[in-house]
Amino acid sequence: MSMEIKVPAVGESISSGIISIWHRQDGEYVRPGDLIFTLDTDKVSTEVSAPAAGLLRIGLPADSEVKIGEVVGQIEEAPEPAAETPSAQPAAPATPAPVAASTPSAPVELEPQERRVTRKKLSPLRRKISTQLVAAQRNAAILTTFNECDMAAVMKLRADVQESFVARHGIKLGFMSFFLKSVVDALRSEPQINSRLDGEELVQNHFYDIGVAVGTERGLIVPVIRDADRKTFAELENDMAFYAKKARDGAITIEDLQGGVFTISNGGVYGSLLSTPILNPPQSGILGMHKIQERPVAVEGRVVIRPMMYLALSYDHRVVDGREAVTFLVRVKDAIENPLRLFMGDQK
Repeated sequence: MSMEIKVPAVGESISSGIISIWHRQDGEYVRPGDLIFTLDTDKVSTEVSAPAAGLLRIGLPADSEVKIGEVVGQIEEAPEPAAETPSAQPAAPATPAPVAASTPSAPVELEPQERRVTRKKLSPLRRKISTQLVAAQRNAAILTTFNECDMAAVMKLRADVQESFVARHGIKLGFMSFFLKSVVDALRSEPQINSRLDGEELVQNHFYDIGVAVGTERGLIVPVIRDADRKTFAELENDMAFYAKKARDGAITIEDLQGGVFTISNGGVYGSLLSTPILNPPQSGILGMHKIQERPVAVEGRVVIRPMMYLALSYDHRVVDGREAVTFLVRVKDAIENPLRLFMGDQK
C-alpha cells in the first residue's frame, strides 16, 4: 500500500511552483514530519514534510514545475529498517601512499563549451521579482529625490542606552527602528505618500504597515511590520528579528508580505553609497538607506568630519508632488538628526 505525495496549497493566489530540491533520496526511508522537498513559488518557499512513514518514491525530479494538488511522488508502506550494528573486525592496515614521479605535467585541455556555463530555470520568486520591477518602471511615473543625514546624534543615543535597552528588553537597539519611527512621523506629516492609485481612484491609507526589504538566497522579499505607529522601539526590533529568522529559515508566508503601505530598503548593509530604489507596487513611496560614511561637512562655518548617510526617496509622481516628497524626506532627516524626540516619546 502506498500514499501519494501531493503539492500542498500555499495561498489563494498561487496555482503552481517549482520543486527546488528533494531533501531525501529516492528509496530512502522517511518518517512522518521528515522534510522531503521544498516548493518555490512566486511569493514564498514552502517546506513539505512526509505525510507517513515508508520508502520515498520520487515521481518528478528537482526543477520540475508543478501545479497545486499534483502528485509528485509516493510513500510505500514498509517496516522501519533496523539500526546497523558496528562491525568488530579490526581495521585493515593503511596502505602507504605511492611516491610521485617527477614528470612534466600534461597540457591543460580546454573544457567543452557546455561546461563553461550553467543553465537553469528562473525560480518563480525571481520571475515574480523581474516581472514586478519591470511593471513598476512601466506603469508608474517614478522620480527620486535625495538628501543626506548626519548620523552622529542617533549613533550617540544608541550607544548611550544600548546596555540598559538590552537589559530591559533582551534585544539590541538598531538603526532600522529609528527609521521606521521617522517614516511613520513623516507619513503623518505628508499623508499623500500614504496613498495609492487603484484604477481611477485614489486610495488613502489610514494605517502604517511598513515593509522592510530583506535579501535572501532566493531573492529580495519585503515582510511587513504591522501597525508600526503603535509599536515601541523594542517591539519593532523584535518584529524585525522575527522576520529575519523566518527569512533565513525559508518560513516566510504570503501573509507576512501583504498589505504594506510604504517600504524601507537598506542597501547600506551591502556597502551601497547611493542608489535609486524602485517602487514596490502598488505603494507610492520607498525610502533607500545607504552606507554610513565619514565625510567632511560644514557645520556652523567649520569643516568637521561627520558620519553621514545618503537618503533616497523614490515616489510615484502621479500621486505625489515634488513638494510633498521633498518635505517628507526632510522630515525623516530631521527626525534622525534629532532622535531624542522620537525615543523619549516611546519610553513610558
